[in-house]
Amino acid sequence: MAARPELAGRRSLFVDLPGHGTSDRPEHFGYTLDEHAHAVAVALDQAAVAGAELVAHSMGGAVAVVLAHRRPDLVSRLVLTEANLDAFPPSTAASSGIAAYEEDEFVEERYARVLDAVGPLWAATMRLADPRALHRSAVGLRRGSDPVMRTMLEGLTIDRVYLQGEHSGELQGREDLEAAGVRVVTVPGAGHNVMFDNPDAFAAAVVGRG
Repeated sequence: MAARPELAGRRSLFVDLPGHGTSDRPEHFGYTLDEHAHAVAVALDQAAVAGAELVAHSMGGAVAVVLAHRRPDLVSRLVLTEANLDAFPPSTAASSGIAAYEEDEFVEERYARVLDAVGPLWAATMRLADPRALHRSAVGLRRGSDPVMRTMLEGLTIDRVYLQGEHSGELQGREDLEAAGVRVVTVPGAGHNVMFDNPDAFAAAVVGRG
């Protein structure tokens, strides 16, 4: 996405959260939303970035909301794609399925089964995550933040865009979000992975034309 002509000339930072991708996998890290948000804040501080536009998906969106609430100096705009806004997501959500197991059981027995079950797209990224970090992150996401992410998002005054895939159904609480100034965009032909399903609409939203 960052290579698209619409985004030419922008500095882009790609952040692997702790325990994910090629980032460190600290054993004693809690992997809560607050701790993930603090880690991103440290990365932005180290990069001497303030007033960043945060583009975030799914759990990353929840982390971005918490960061914008805790460190408003770091964030000037949010583009959220199917971000988790509530604690205790439905049982169909991946985080709920992972968090349903005890940590050791997931790490030792269930992680490999989950990779087989989620399909190649999700497995390609999940296989790069430390299983313990994956479980603790799911537990943290299920627990949510205090106040909950939806309340934080509604209380922000910066530019906020929320992308909802058409195939995911109506966004819960959409009217309240819009009343709070959040621009909610239903992306045609897209499911949870909007950036893969409709990259043109995603790029337009990032540059502010969606």
